[in-house]
Amino acid sequence: MALFPAFAGAAEPGEPPAGSSEGSRKELDWLSNPSFSAEDALLLHQRTTEVANLIPEKPPLIRTPSRSELSGESDTDESLKRASKKRKKQKKKHHHYKKTKKKTKGDSSSSESDLDTKHIKDKAAGSSRNHEKEAAANLDKKTSNLTSNRFVWLDDVQAFTAETFRIDKKPDPANWAYKSLYRGDIARYKRRGESCLGIDAKKQCITWESSASKKKQLQRQPERYFTKNNVKILNTDGIPVCKKSSSSDPTAFIPVFETETDDPSGTVEVNSLGIYDPSATVQLQGKGCRAADHDPVNTHQTIQEPGININSILMTKVEEHNRKVRENPRDINAWMEFVSFQDELMRGSNLYASKGEQEVRRKSLKLILEKKLAILERAIESNPSNVDLKLARLKICTEFWEPPALIKEWQKLIFLHPNNPELWKKYLLFCQSQFTTFSVSKINSLYGKCLTTLAAVQDGSMVSHPLLPGTEAAMLAIFIQQCHFLRQAGHSEKAVSLFQALIDFTFFKPDSVKDLPTRGQVEFFEPFWDSGEPRIGEKGARGWKAWMHQQEKGGWIAVKPDDDDDEEIDEDQEIKDKTLPKWHIWLDIEYSREARHWLPWRPDKTKKETEEDCEDPERQVLFDDLGPSLIRLSNPDLQRQLLYSFLQFLGVPCTSKLFPSNLYIAMDENNIFDSVLSDEKPLTFVDFPLSGFNSIGHMDTMLRERHHIGHCKEGEEFIHNVFHVLSLLFTGKEKCNLSICWLQYEISKVVQCLQTKKKKKLKIQGRKSKKLAKNLLKAPDNRNDLSLWKLYAYLEWLLGNTDDARKVLDTALCTAGTGGLKSSQLCSLGLLYAQLEVELLESLEGAVMSRAVHVLTKLAESGPYVPYSGEVLPVNVLKARKTYEHALQDYLVKTPVSDQDRVSDTNQLVNLVGCYALLQYLTVGIDAAVLIYAQTSEKLEALGPQKCENTGENFGIQNFPTALEAVTLLHTNLIRFHMKISVYPLNPLREALTEALKRYPSNQSLWRSYIHIQRKSHSASKARRFFDGVTRSTDSLEPWLFAIQAEQMRKRLIENVQRAGAGEIHSTIPETGLTNRIIALFEHAVQSENGTHCPLLWRMYLNFLVSVGNKEKSKGLFYKALQNCPWAKVLYLDAVEYFPDQLQETLDLMTEKELRVRVPMEELDLLLEV
Repeated sequence: MALFPAFAGAAEPGEPPAGSSEGSRKELDWLSNPSFSAEDALLLHQRTTEVANLIPEKPPLIRTPSRSELSGESDTDESLKRASKKRKKQKKKHHHYKKTKKKTKGDSSSSESDLDTKHIKDKAAGSSRNHEKEAAANLDKKTSNLTSNRFVWLDDVQAFTAETFRIDKKPDPANWAYKSLYRGDIARYKRRGESCLGIDAKKQCITWESSASKKKQLQRQPERYFTKNNVKILNTDGIPVCKKSSSSDPTAFIPVFETETDDPSGTVEVNSLGIYDPSATVQLQGKGCRAADHDPVNTHQTIQEPGININSILMTKVEEHNRKVRENPRDINAWMEFVSFQDELMRGSNLYASKGEQEVRRKSLKLILEKKLAILERAIESNPSNVDLKLARLKICTEFWEPPALIKEWQKLIFLHPNNPELWKKYLLFCQSQFTTFSVSKINSLYGKCLTTLAAVQDGSMVSHPLLPGTEAAMLAIFIQQCHFLRQAGHSEKAVSLFQALIDFTFFKPDSVKDLPTRGQVEFFEPFWDSGEPRIGEKGARGWKAWMHQQEKGGWIAVKPDDDDDEEIDEDQEIKDKTLPKWHIWLDIEYSREARHWLPWRPDKTKKETEEDCEDPERQVLFDDLGPSLIRLSNPDLQRQLLYSFLQFLGVPCTSKLFPSNLYIAMDENNIFDSVLSDEKPLTFVDFPLSGFNSIGHMDTMLRERHHIGHCKEGEEFIHNVFHVLSLLFTGKEKCNLSICWLQYEISKVVQCLQTKKKKKLKIQGRKSKKLAKNLLKAPDNRNDLSLWKLYAYLEWLLGNTDDARKVLDTALCTAGTGGLKSSQLCSLGLLYAQLEVELLESLEGAVMSRAVHVLTKLAESGPYVPYSGEVLPVNVLKARKTYEHALQDYLVKTPVSDQDRVSDTNQLVNLVGCYALLQYLTVGIDAAVLIYAQTSEKLEALGPQKCENTGENFGIQNFPTALEAVTLLHTNLIRFHMKISVYPLNPLREALTEALKRYPSNQSLWRSYIHIQRKSHSASKARRFFDGVTRSTDSLEPWLFAIQAEQMRKRLIENVQRAGAGEIHSTIPETGLTNRIIALFEHAVQSENGTHCPLLWRMYLNFLVSVGNKEKSKGLFYKALQNCPWAKVLYLDAVEYFPDQLQETLDLMTEKELRVRVPMEELDLLLEV
């Protein structure tokens, strides 16, 4: 059978016919086409080939379908393939799509093979029925009719006719089906205008529905002010309007002159932002090169117009900065200003920017950082020994480099400058906040290495580097930072041991080792620490010095101590309710052990205990953990700072504050917003410092309240022993200050009982506190100390014993003598007495005859005090007013001689102003009192830094508030009290607070008062503007914290209103985007320098996201917080409460980072099985 059955009859030369047998011929009849003539096809092919040969540049496009060529030479097959490929490409190019159609019986077209359908159908359509003799005669006619076919290739037509048009009379059925022409058959065109030719404009019109221009106009909405183009326009400088006439000519208006260019409107329109160069501007105006050649001056003037070229001013500044650093490369400030100037080249981030714009801005930010880096490297080349430039470079490199590379660079810097304590602080914080390389033991050893190196510099043993000023104070700050780091990581035993060791090492040092270098002294101290002798805070502690003397004589005589009943809680009793969730039980036991086991465990030799008897090895502290951190403190002020820092660490409130470098890193407690008693009693509320910090043994989650007040029995005994040992070290004033701190600690526990409204606990605590106060006052050194009498009276008043408190105050005033207004303590006592009495008043009616006025007038008389008898003479009031006025004037012009006098004068001035203003308030009115405060504040501001500076920075341990700050606090508290008992506008109080907070943005008491009054205001816009202004002008974190707290209070208020009545009222009050505003505040706060590593800020952020129900985002935020504060155990505890299903994962993470886990999961499973 032939390969092509239709051509079976056409045999090749020299071959017999394929279908010679009759049977096979009949089988293929159904495939044969009677009208097909092989000879005609052959002749047609030859004629077409001849015609095609006349055009040499065109390759032959037609091939013969004869059997001889289909089965012939290989070169013919190759030409067929090339022609087929070219034809397919041309068909695609002309978008001619052919469809295979079924042929009807009456169709005269020949049946063709699939191989020839696309080529032969066009060239040889309508095959001849004539004889071989007629083929040659009709060949011309057939080839000329090629143009009448439905589809014609232009390449074929060009050889036969010059006309390329044709008439297609064959209907297309698709038009009936789709009701329109195929879009590929319609020529494309562009319409100019909206009219149409050939219509009567008066009677006819055409509406173009698909108008592209109208669509574009509808889609293009007016741009807002914050879009990219409008921001650029707003940033351009305005065109200055100048008056060309003489100054003496009085014209009614100043004319605006156009710019002197060829086409002002075109120039402004084309180059309104001044971003094109002169040639580009001229070309965009359509003037070409000739316009630029003809008028170069005008073009130059156009570019230099101030309102048109925004880059000209910036380029001038760049040149100025370059000139400064080129002329004086040693000027560090000039280099730093040049680096800061790079931020002006890129405006601040746009809150409303789209994702694309944010991506562009991010790339621009990277470009700016690279420019800053290049400038700093140039600066370091000129100043290779400057540390500030290297620190700035490292800060920028944080954006580019990986943590290992950064750590190596830091190590190089520390190696070059080992005597720089500020550099060490930054290096420690950097290593402490690197989550990938963080572990508690590694950072703790790094603290030890730092203090050892600085101690060697201090001793002079490191000859290569000199001792820098302020190194000793910086070493103490680093030591305290290390103790707070260990407390926050859960290793409270190590932190307490560090304080115990350094206090013993500082205050009980034997005389024989004082001349040795620090490391030599530490070697002598180690045997004492490992001897098992009682340490500071433990019963029977005598100190290192006494132990050394006794060792020289032969050691201590062991005395059997009294048997005490230990209040040990059995492990079985730790789980109170086994039905609670597993994570809840774990948190309860962890908190319980944290509260009871914060003291280091030591074997009791009387009970024959050894180190193996300790159930939790982590409770033991080895000397290797604290030996490298021991330092030598020779400054008495720094020695006292160490003591007060230890007391604060134990939760004892005192007048000392943390060093600024430790402040926000150690802040982790949410109690800075507590103002229950402050709101109820604004005049007499004592604001103890160190709010915002967890005291030792009080580590808990954000949602759970503190379970106990103070410490456990063992902890309270420890604090009692610490006070007892420290009181032996001092005499006189310092001993009284320690007693004041102890009594303040007792008062703080009473205040906590009042705030939590625990009456039973208040009664028990009241008895203990009163007993301690009486014992302290019985001491010979404290009997005449009016500060202790004042605190004792305040304690009685808090407990509700008003009559007893009055007796105490009257007794103290009678025994104080006739110091009057010259005695600071007497003035302070009288002020508190008067304030307590004023708070009992319900209104100002009859206040002139009150006990408070009696106390204030007797204070001004400088005579013996007489108790209140029920009346006050008006003459005494007038005399007291004059006395206060003269005394105040004398103190305002007085110049202190020493720092001690300055502190005393500051306290006296504050108390004097408070007494005078309170007297005016009771006898004249609130306006008279406010006037005194205003006049005093003006004079203090005018006097300058000698009265208003923070005296504590130079004085040492006690950072007393400035006079102006304390006066402002008295001022605002008095107005708050007056608003409580009377009607008074809010604006004076708001103005006083805003002025004070601008000057003292880190004062928490003022911020608490501010957000308390803002809670009553329906409009939050003023407060928001104020918060925004303060946060931009200061590095303090308090404005961020209280701005967030104010918005959260507002959100809670709205939610309470929405839930009122349990109806559908919530739908009528919108949230007004408070959630997004609070999140934006958090984001800006955690990006600030102090907020990045503040655990409290991250805890508040995490708590807020969980409260709004955003669980997935909360998990991401938790891990982001760990990237910045991996040492804060409270973050992990919060995560256990927020994500209880990830308890095991969180505990594994804590174990990996070596944070203190007191209840392993295996132990919890065993306890639950019991």
